[in-house]
Amino acid sequence: MRCENALSRFGAQTTGKQSRCKNSRQTTARSREPSSFSSTGHGRTQSDSCCVIATIKQKRDANGLPTNWEQARVGDILTIRNGYAVKSSDYRTEGVPLIRQSDINGDTIDISAAKRVPTRVMEECGQYLVRKDDLLIGMSGSLGKIGRYVDEEVAIQNQRTGLLQVKPGFTPGFAKLVLKLVEQQIIAEGKGVAVQNVSAKEIEDCTFPLPPEGERERIVAEIEKQSTRLDAAVASLKRVQSELKRYRASVLKAACAGRLVPTEAELARKENRSYETGEALLQRILKERREKWKGKGKYNQPLAPDTTNLASLPEGWAWGTWNQLSNWVTYGFTRPMPHVDTGIPIITAKGIKNGKIDFAEADLTPREAYNALSEKDRPKRNDILVTKDGTIGRAAVVETERDFCINQSVAVIWLRSCAMDRRFLLAVIDSEIAQKPIWAKARGVAIQHLSITDFAKLPVPIPPLAEQERIAVEVERRISVVSELESAAARNHLRANRLRQSVLQNAFSGKTQPDV
Repeated sequence: MRCENALSRFGAQTTGKQSRCKNSRQTTARSREPSSFSSTGHGRTQSDSCCVIATIKQKRDANGLPTNWEQARVGDILTIRNGYAVKSSDYRTEGVPLIRQSDINGDTIDISAAKRVPTRVMEECGQYLVRKDDLLIGMSGSLGKIGRYVDEEVAIQNQRTGLLQVKPGFTPGFAKLVLKLVEQQIIAEGKGVAVQNVSAKEIEDCTFPLPPEGERERIVAEIEKQSTRLDAAVASLKRVQSELKRYRASVLKAACAGRLVPTEAELARKENRSYETGEALLQRILKERREKWKGKGKYNQPLAPDTTNLASLPEGWAWGTWNQLSNWVTYGFTRPMPHVDTGIPIITAKGIKNGKIDFAEADLTPREAYNALSEKDRPKRNDILVTKDGTIGRAAVVETERDFCINQSVAVIWLRSCAMDRRFLLAVIDSEIAQKPIWAKARGVAIQHLSITDFAKLPVPIPPLAEQERIAVEVERRISVVSELESAAARNHLRANRLRQSVLQNAFSGKTQPDV
């Protein structure tokens, strides 16, 4: 199977590089030759052992810096020009590109999705223009992000961004390294609750060790060389992470299409026995749903899905909807709730993570306030929670008997009459069968919202119950391996960032210089 082959390839890559790592380190110890950086966390770089930089033996001051170095302010080497407050009413899809904080991503500024404004705005703010090779820094939200403008088209600098104006005697490359060096100082200066902001003066007041003129560009060249190697390692990690993401999706797709394990129909024929089909299971659920209904007025039978454009299912499977499988699809309370130090957890959308409910960071409300809530706000064991506001479509099964409540950012699928395997249902929600229509129907601009009415109508594949259980076990087995590899890749991404900062700190410590 294609997805199984992909998993084997990732596993082989991990174990293979792990075994090669031991030999690589032994070889490096003997020959001082650099080994490659492993995308799964078992290799080493030259930077890691600092073998490309040699120690300088020279006189030092009380701060440990060479006596020909000095402490300087960022403002000694550059000034920061604040941007122009362009009105959102001037935003267009055509015109002059407007560089906002969100456009500063990575080392370059991407204007492919930038807002644009009429040319008259450029005439109003001629001193806020941005030209090719200008450097800008983010001053709101993700503080300290630096990007180079690489387009020929002249752009306008928006507020909350700073344009770096490098003083004579210094280069843009050196200025960029200095700002990366003082990034933590910039972040520490950030003010605000929801969004952190920093001023141009606060950035200019950050301090750093300034090397003499002859060493500056040598430091820039050496760090660029090390950065090139780290960039290659990070690119490899990103490729692995992308492959793992695709593999995870392929596992879930196969699970929901009956291609992950032998079907119950196939096994029943081999064993010459009967079995309960998905359609029979659905009818059993609908019968129990009606029997447990306690509403007022006439009972309304939930509608079956329109299967016109749905994929064909394996023998013994059926299509249903969340309305048919559940007693109710609803969401939590909307009124303000009192918060206390000891009480009942309030689960919001941010508390649904990686298929689990995270109680650790939840706010607490008094028992009296909890008891006053309606039953819909208090999920029970074996219900499924789905995030409906913000990062929509994340789901978790309630696996606890403890009391807790949910607010309006979380939907709850009551499954009080449903015999289906909850792990299989979770796989359905995580698969493209649910995720594609969830995001296609999402509403809102700044914050996305999921309509529970739309969600309740989504189709759900229904295999025989015994097959659901086998599928759930196989999905858990494969996804657990994927999760381990994803964790290894994430750890090494973090390690690469630490190495990058270490190279920077060493270069600006005055204790090291490039080896020649």
